[in-house]
Amino acid sequence: MGSFSTKDADTSVVGVNSHLPFLGIHAVNVFVRDQDQSLRFYVEQLGFDVAFDGRLQAGERWVAVAPPDGSAVLALIAPPPHSKQYKLIGRATGIVFVAEDVIAKFEEWRRRGVRFLNTPRLRRVKYERHLVTRRSTEEAAGAPEPSVWGGIFTRFEDVDGNSFALVGYDEVNRTVEAQRRLAAQKLEFERRVAQELEIAKQVQARLFPQQLPAMQTLEYAGTCIQAHQVGGDYHDFLDLGRGRFGLVIGDISGKGIAAALLMANLQANLRSLCAIAFDELERLLRSVNQLFYENTSESSYATLFFAEYDDKLRRLRYANCGHLPALLFRRDGTIERLDSTCTVLGLFKEWDCSIIERGLLSGDTLVLYTDGITESFNHAGEEFGEGRLIEALQRHQELPPPALMEAVVTDVQEFSAKEQHDDITLIVAKCRVDERQRALDLGPSA
Repeated sequence: MGSFSTKDADTSVVGVNSHLPFLGIHAVNVFVRDQDQSLRFYVEQLGFDVAFDGRLQAGERWVAVAPPDGSAVLALIAPPPHSKQYKLIGRATGIVFVAEDVIAKFEEWRRRGVRFLNTPRLRRVKYERHLVTRRSTEEAAGAPEPSVWGGIFTRFEDVDGNSFALVGYDEVNRTVEAQRRLAAQKLEFERRVAQELEIAKQVQARLFPQQLPAMQTLEYAGTCIQAHQVGGDYHDFLDLGRGRFGLVIGDISGKGIAAALLMANLQANLRSLCAIAFDELERLLRSVNQLFYENTSESSYATLFFAEYDDKLRRLRYANCGHLPALLFRRDGTIERLDSTCTVLGLFKEWDCSIIERGLLSGDTLVLYTDGITESFNHAGEEFGEGRLIEALQRHQELPPPALMEAVVTDVQEFSAKEQHDDITLIVAKCRVDERQRALDLGPSA
């Protein structure tokens, strides 16, 4: 939209240059007698959108409309009678609308009662693409041949007699068609990406525990709530044989598809190597590190907390490979932090770990988590942190593990106003109270 000349026919699409300060057209004024009547014309007959309808600070009403593509704004100004602007009503505005199909737009608007000054007609205008200030006859002989602009043209009026041009020309049609093809290709690409991500999400969901191994002395639950379709958090429950079980939680470096692929790699390594873990937890983790190191890039790594629980002895043996400290809530109210025993997986070829042992008593609770919990932040930029996590666990400590886990996750989500920026993964395991301990708790009156 704007004043039109044949020199404008050699048109290319101008994008936004991010290196330059923004500059655009705010609005083009169209002087009208009645803003309400004009507003109905532009919206109901031309199919424009209302861009603005309100009062300025001075109390004057400002009404603006825009064509469907939102490329520009027409301000419908109702000047006072006897003013200079009022005398401009009913004249040629110099505003040109460009349509891909002028004939179709002509028929559509005419059916809606728009008054056209002439039927669309073909125009062919010759113009030179290059301005030549001085040149000799010899130079002129080698100058570019004049180009031909082929297009179609008509004029119409609004309810006040303001006239506008409606044009369409070959260059615009070719540009529009090219843009349409690019837009269709982009939509198809985005559709396929979304479909592939959904498939990846379903595949990754199957990598998480589908069944919980039954334990006599430990009740447990785990969850992973991903921030996006796929993520790099990992948790698992493994049957290691002979009454021993593995509780595993990990966090892969990076985000998105890359992290999800590494997560699948780590999960496959752990599950395939569990057969050698009878009494050799160190050997298992060394093998996992070696495979992860060989199958990933130099900058890829994973933090991992691997806990082996003996269901008969109520004994916990664990290795913390650069992961956040697990929290062990003792029945007497004390809290133990199970800190790192070795470095992360995947960064070093020569790698070793230390195994630490803890005995669990009836009523003790073990909590494993990823930084998606402690690093969740609110609108003030405050992190949920380990302190709030401990408070939440103590507040809901009487709940069984599944309900306790859900309560903590709810607290985290409410704290961060449900704006999740990272995967939230949590495991809660509580040592069951045996009958002997229950009798001691009840006392002689029992």
